[in-house]
Amino acid sequence: MLLAEIQHKIQHANHLDFGQIFSESIELFKKVWIQGLITVLLSLGFSIPFTFTITIPMSFLGILSENHPSMANNIVPLILLIVVLVSFVLVVGLTIVLLGLKAAFYRIIFQYDLDMKVKEDYFYFLKRPYLGKTIALSFSYLGIILLATLLCYFPVIYVMVPMNFLFVIYAFNPELTVSNLVKVSFELGNKKWFITFGLTLVAGILAQTIGFMMCFVGIFATASFVSIPLYVIYKQVIGFDTSEIVKFDNNKNL
Repeated sequence: MLLAEIQHKIQHANHLDFGQIFSESIELFKKVWIQGLITVLLSLGFSIPFTFTITIPMSFLGILSENHPSMANNIVPLILLIVVLVSFVLVVGLTIVLLGLKAAFYRIIFQYDLDMKVKEDYFYFLKRPYLGKTIALSFSYLGIILLATLLCYFPVIYVMVPMNFLFVIYAFNPELTVSNLVKVSFELGNKKWFITFGLTLVAGILAQTIGFMMCFVGIFATASFVSIPLYVIYKQVIGFDTSEIVKFDNNKNL
């Protein structure tokens, strides 16, 4: 879909009904909760090794400082610098993977929404020809979040809405440039900020409550529900043209 067409649809979007979107999100979640669970587990599978890679050296530094303070004074600064650099690389790497997984999940939601019989590809955006753009988009995502954090925490609350739309916009418009993907995400986020924030908040509370009621483990199964209202909003505001539907339906290798 062309950038100008997307922007036109956002600017002339109709009023959205909170209850209707929430109801549709619940019905759609019933179709894709297994795929959502797989996405969450894949994300955890990549996150845990990254976390251990960062925490183990930090624990070692703590033990060294406590038991051998004289030695620690000489080598801790160097090790700490290495840990910081490695942590930065790992955070970037993890962001790339998580962004790719979440964008692919939105494609899977679309396929189930239209009852398409196609292959579920959770790594669609982590392979050619999209890997390069996924990497570039991840740097933009991290940069915006970091800037918002440095400007105090209130801007983080604001930018999280358009940043969450970034996954959806990318999933269905990968041909757009990185700058245009970010631009459209902010335009849609600004236009529908309050209803999106409200839906995401309520969906998050509901997902956590039901997850805890299912002996905590259930939270893994319900976590993906938070993402679905964003898809429904995108669908109602921007939607999908016939060529996109045909492309998804005919490409059995997706």
